[in-house]
Formats: sequence, C-alpha cells, structure tokens
Amino acid sequence: MYEAYIFDLDGTLLNTLESLANCYNRTLSKHGYPTHEVDAYRYFIGDGAEKCVQRCLPESARKPEVIRAVMATQREDYRLNWQDRAAPYAGISALLNSLAARHVRIAVLSNKDQSFTESCVEYFLPNYAFDPVVGYSSTTPHKPDPTGARKIAANWGITPERIAFVGDTSMDIETANKSGMDAIGVLWGFRTKQELQDAGAKHIVVAPEEILELSP
Repeated sequence: MYEAYIFDLDGTLLNTLESLANCYNRTLSKHGYPTHEVDAYRYFIGDGAEKCVQRCLPESARKPEVIRAVMATQREDYRLNWQDRAAPYAGISALLNSLAARHVRIAVLSNKDQSFTESCVEYFLPNYAFDPVVGYSSTTPHKPDPTGARKIAANWGITPERIAFVGDTSMDIETANKSGMDAIGVLWGFRTKQELQDAGAKHIVVAPEEILELSP
C-alpha cells in the first residue's frame, strides 16, 4: 500500500454529475442560452467553474463580460443547490473505512472552490479524517498545476513517491505525474479508460476496493 492518498472530489469520491449539470443548465436558461444533456458535462467540468462556463456557452457568447455574469449566477445557484442529486459512489465508504483502520493519511484536492470543497466533504463524508481538504483559492491554482499536491506532501512530510493521487480525469493524472506521485485512474467517474491511459496513469481501477491492492 501507499503511505498516503490524495483524492479528487467530483467524479472520484462523489457522483456530482447530475448536480452540476442541473446547476449549469439552470444558469444557462436564466441567461437565455441553450442547455445541454447531462452526459455532455462529463467533458465540460473538471477544470474549474470558468472553464466549464466557457464550454457551456455558445461560441459567439464566450466574451469576458458574459462569462463573468454567468459565473456569478452559477455560483449563487450552486450555493443554494450543491447538496441536490449528489452522493458518494458505491464502495467509497468501505474504501475509506479500510484506510482509516490502517491509519493511512488521506486528503482531498479539488478544482472546486475552497468553500464548496469543504462543504461537500463535511456534508457527504463527515466520518473521515481528510487532512487537509483543499480546493481552488488564491493560493492554490487549479489542477493540473501541482502546487496543491506538493503542499499536501510537504505538510505530511511524506515523499511524493509514497503517495498515490486518485482521480477520474486526465487533469488528475497530469497533476500526479507533475507532483512525482503515482496516478491511480478510476473508471466509475466522468471520463474514459482511454483518456486515463493516454494521460499516463500508473494504475487504473474499476472499483474502489481495488485501490487497497495497489502499491508503489
């Protein structure tokens, strides 16, 4: 086993696809723009709210002032509705219980804003000692920038080679590789096996319990 694990949040610990899709679609409707099928958001989300808004909008509407206005509406909608249609994936609780029993360090690193990252972890995963819980902020850039992952490793005092970074997108795999950590790609999330392979995942798993069988 690894000495510690850093987990992505959306698409890895929590199934938030419908929750986020509904939020962005309500936002688009309020601004008079077309909405999208839920599955389209598998590729819209993952890089932070601004990138998602850019991808959601018609190309002709991707102007700075429009993006800012849509982002403000989206943030307010999500503030009111982040609990809706979201839940931990099957098997996540069992995995986290097993890691806790083995006294393994765990953390969350998300491209969600810091406040929303903290709220989701506290609400959906209250029984687990994620330390730290890190989201996007003025001091932590969006993944795949490795700043957040490197800070977590330094705070733990654990060398990156002994840490596994677990995520469901190429963004997570790239973050792991830039940080010197082993990348574990998960297939229950938002993206495909091919994407994870192409990004350079060291391991790819189809169920959470398989993570316990992996080692550096």
